Amino acid sequence: MSVADQIIVPLDVPTEEAAIALLDRLPQVSFWKVGLELFVATGPTILKHLKERKKKIFLDLKFHDIPNTVMGACRSASRYEVDLLTLHATAGKNALKAAREAIAHSASPPQLLAITLLTSLNARDLAFDLKIPLELPEYALQMALLAKDCGINGAVCSPQEVAQLRAVCGKDFVLVCPGVRPSWGQTGDQQRVMTPKQALDAGANYLVIGRPITMSDDPVMAWNRIVDEVSS
Repeated sequence: MSVADQIIVPLDVPTEEAAIALLDRLPQVSFWKVGLELFVATGPTILKHLKERKKKIFLDLKFHDIPNTVMGACRSASRYEVDLLTLHATAGKNALKAAREAIAHSASPPQLLAITLLTSLNARDLAFDLKIPLELPEYALQMALLAKDCGINGAVCSPQEVAQLRAVCGKDFVLVCPGVRPSWGQTGDQQRVMTPKQALDAGANYLVIGRPITMSDDPVMAWNRIVDEVSS
């Protein structure tokens, strides 16, 4: 797999028209993320556009509900034949197992990824707001291990936790890292960040890199700069 194929660019725009414009502007990107904002705005229409262009799809809807509802949502989402699909590890063991069961007989099942902890949260948020008594790296690891034990294919985690998760969860556990910013990019609302090269060297399979590319005055130049930076 080339470095370019390991970079997932989010279509974090509010309309189908804006998404198509971004796809047209960055034809060299092979892997796109569709999140809540765009999916709520367009439904599966945007997925059809991506399929027509033969792009890989990360459907990042972060399901979090009772097991029966998670099962139904995953079953429905699997019909779109996306490559990656997310749900929160904190939905619990029964919901994670239900998700796995839901896609077991799909013609083209997605790889399921568990959200360990949103990268917008830091250690203080975990302790004081969520009242979780574990240190942040330990908590992320426990969520990843819970997911793995339930048959989930991988996890979404901060690049700062990826080395530990890779060491403990093994080489076949898929690790996707948001919160990745090139050395020249702004962190924005991400709290736990790392450069693309650092994240890949630590063991990430895929990187989600959005605003440094999509909010750039020249997205193509930004994309090429990131690919070159990681490849050097």
